[in-house]
Amino acid sequence: MRKVRDYDAELKALNDKAKALKARKVQQLGELVTSTGADALDLDVLAGTLLAAVASASAEEREAWRSKGAAFFQRKGRKATLRPRYDGKDGNETGAGEAPR
Repeated sequence: MRKVRDYDAELKALNDKAKALKARKVQQLGELVTSTGADALDLDVLAGTLLAAVASASAEEREAWRSKGAAFFQRKGRKATLRPRYDGKDGNETGAGEAPR
């Protein structure tokens, strides 16, 4: 006799996996913003830059960005930059080695 499949359990497992993948993607995007130093930018500037990149139709411009991005990920032994980082409170910025105020 055939084993009965539990479609509800399979669907729930797939939904849980999709949520975990989405959460991981969001976390990785946040880590990318931080590691590139873009977290020091105002949110409006960062959003505008990303929107301009998405809307760009120039293949040459996208290829230049792609090669810069590939070079960023291929660098070995990257050291923390001393760029100011936004601490999320009162518009304060902190250095890479400083504790938030």
